Amino acid sequence: MARSRSVAGQMFLLQLLIVLLLVVAAVVTLVLQARSDRFQAARDRSLAAAQTFAHSPGLVETLRGPDPSKVLQPLTEAARKEAGVDFIVVTDRNGVRYTHPRPELIGKQFIGTIAPSQAGHVTIESVHGPLGEEVQAVVPVEDDHRNVVGLVSSGLKVSSVSSAVDRQLPLVLAAGGAALALATGGAALVSRRLRRQTHGLGPSEMTRMYEHHDAVLHAVREGVVIVGGDGRVLLANDEARRLLDLPPDVEGRPVAGLGLDPRMAELLASRRVANDEVLPVGDRLLAVNNRPTDRRGGPPGSVATLRDSTELRALAGKAEAARERLKLLYDASVAIGTTLDVQRTAEELTQVASPRFVDYATVDLAEPVLRGDEPRMLGASAEAPELRRVALSGARDDHPLYRAGEVHRFASPTPQATGFVSGNAILVPDLAASAGWRTQDVERTQEILDYGFHSLITVPLKARGVLMGIANFWRTEGNDTFEEDDLSLAEELAARAAVCIDNARRFTREHAMAVTLQHSLLPRGLPEQNALAIAYRYLPAQAGVGGDWFDVIPLPGARVAMVVGDVVGHGLHAAATMGRLRTAVQNFSSLDLPPDELLGHLDELVGRIDQESPGLDEEAPIAGATCLYAIYDPATGVCAMARAGHPLPALVHPDGSVEFPELPAGPPLGLGGLPFEAGELQLAEGSSLVLYTDGLVEDRKRDIDAGLAILRDTLAHPGRTPEETCDAVISALLPARQRDDIALLVARTRRLPADRSAEWELPSDPAVVSRARADVTRQLSDWGMDEAAFTTELILSELITNAIRHASGPVRVRLLRDRALICEVADGSSTSPHLRYAAAEDEGGRGLFLVAQLAERWGTRYTPEGKVIWAEQPLP
Repeated sequence: MARSRSVAGQMFLLQLLIVLLLVVAAVVTLVLQARSDRFQAARDRSLAAAQTFAHSPGLVETLRGPDPSKVLQPLTEAARKEAGVDFIVVTDRNGVRYTHPRPELIGKQFIGTIAPSQAGHVTIESVHGPLGEEVQAVVPVEDDHRNVVGLVSSGLKVSSVSSAVDRQLPLVLAAGGAALALATGGAALVSRRLRRQTHGLGPSEMTRMYEHHDAVLHAVREGVVIVGGDGRVLLANDEARRLLDLPPDVEGRPVAGLGLDPRMAELLASRRVANDEVLPVGDRLLAVNNRPTDRRGGPPGSVATLRDSTELRALAGKAEAARERLKLLYDASVAIGTTLDVQRTAEELTQVASPRFVDYATVDLAEPVLRGDEPRMLGASAEAPELRRVALSGARDDHPLYRAGEVHRFASPTPQATGFVSGNAILVPDLAASAGWRTQDVERTQEILDYGFHSLITVPLKARGVLMGIANFWRTEGNDTFEEDDLSLAEELAARAAVCIDNARRFTREHAMAVTLQHSLLPRGLPEQNALAIAYRYLPAQAGVGGDWFDVIPLPGARVAMVVGDVVGHGLHAAATMGRLRTAVQNFSSLDLPPDELLGHLDELVGRIDQESPGLDEEAPIAGATCLYAIYDPATGVCAMARAGHPLPALVHPDGSVEFPELPAGPPLGLGGLPFEAGELQLAEGSSLVLYTDGLVEDRKRDIDAGLAILRDTLAHPGRTPEETCDAVISALLPARQRDDIALLVARTRRLPADRSAEWELPSDPAVVSRARADVTRQLSDWGMDEAAFTTELILSELITNAIRHASGPVRVRLLRDRALICEVADGSSTSPHLRYAAAEDEGGRGLFLVAQLAERWGTRYTPEGKVIWAEQPLP
């Protein structure tokens, strides 16, 4: 009973009664409407059938015929069935039936009103006829002169129409029942919600609940202010009065007249939506949430809640600062140490620190660190050494700080010197009050203060027990003074950078050692010779030395050998292997071997080195090497070349056309098992032969075909000197980040003038020796070298005599005047003479000994036809 007497129970019963009355009214209305619709439908169908039959063709003639019933009875029955009516009756003018669905009624009087129809009008009425209660229509049949000659009546029982409506009535009732159930359910839900909101309470209980809520509203520690649509305060709890300093009689007063902060007053009166909008009120920061009350049909106005966020704001600021510092440290770990370059690493530290942490950041390093040398140990001295500023980053460039590249020494009282000597970071919160800092340079320090610098942190850069320099962090006007938390962050940044700088220093040292070794193994200069005009470039890789090398070796007969090679791999081991191969090439070339034979011996040497390497734990196995060896003879203009896995040389003709001559391709050195093959080129004087390593034309961002195309276009400029050609090629092909060694050798050919050589062919007869001596003496006289005639005669006499005595075939003598006087004797034998000491009783064995004493040097080289014994004498 208590629940039924509650507000919720009363509301439920009232809603249920209203819904029931509405459903009953709707059903009654539908029934009445259905009955009216049935009579109207019967009337319309009856009238349509009667009018249609009354105006059918030939009806008038049939009515005037001898037996209308016989003709019309079947027609009316057929029309009745088609029209869906109960009857169609045709009568004469007086109402006597000619047709009827019941034949026994034919000839009897029509039941109904016919007088209006006899006058030419249509009659519609409800009657109780032979078939029951009917709605019938009577239509006159007129001739051409509008004389009524008969009547046509059509009718339909009301029950026939009403049966269709009755079939729909259950559906109507079911719909009404469903509507009643739905309305009842909705009323139940509304009542249930109302019961839940009121907790089944009556008015007295709700009054007590309001009193409790009012007490809670004023007890909470969050301010609540309700403002009406007219801008007047409707309610303000105690916390709102405290936070906004409101008077006791605030209810009913306009917000604009409360003396609030303009921003707060505007927000409370505007009814706009606000989410935790922080507004200052006196010395407090209030987080305000504001919502309008008319968004769902409520009264105009707004409700605002106020929360004191002063302390929370301070904590949030500290948390945000900590997050920014962690992010800065993370970014520093990624950005610092991307390269193994000391200066670049120092620049990365300053760029990370400024401007996110400080206004200006500088890094000063000791000179030995920049060279890769070991810096001073911690505590080794009582004063700071000379330092070079290697990095500086800041907002502006007109500052008075030491510039990058300047060398300076910090005085002992300064924070920089104190921190460097002690190895501890120093915080100077107020530069103007620091007397020790100003002893460095009074004039400069005053300029620094005038510029706006006010706070400094200096941190020594130390790693692995050694001091390398200091990092200085500066702040200027407009930023806060450094605190202890900033000191910790600066130390962390400097510690990370110090390790990276020390790694870069160690790499610099190792790289310098490797480059020094590499350069010591490469040619210090080009040998003097007249066959070629040569220029070269050698560029070691930036990340580490490799095994590229080149050499120019003068050979007997005014010839010159050129070699370019590349050992696979990088580092000290590759450089050392390169030196061994270069020495081997020089030794093999002293034997005057053809290019293909020399590469064969070099291949065997690399194979032996590979076999030795696995036994040495500190050495990595060598994967091999490539090499190109060429010999140019200025007397004939022939250049013989052979290559072992090396790129093809470029040949620049005197007219500027460029080609890459196809030379037989041999395997890289160290593979073994396959022979090498040499090729010969006839070079015109003024041609340029360009030898290079793959580092010139191949790069990660450019394949070798593109590099060769650029090389071809760069070389296609006639008239350049070898030096100019080297500069042009390096400028066009040097990559921005050189990852491999580059060796480039450009040789422009020269021909030995015809008047500087003489050649004779002698038969194998000892008698021709004297004639040969006379010819040589005559040639030397023509060259103005009479003082060398006696020595040359003795040398040639011994060489020609030995060739005639121990060899076969004709003997060829050639005399060349180049940087030395060269005597050559060629024969058809491949047997080489040997120098030996002859005993007192020996008849021979003294000839070569005499040649060796008279000539500066001598030797033998083999040709496809035999051998050549040569001897060189210095020019007078």
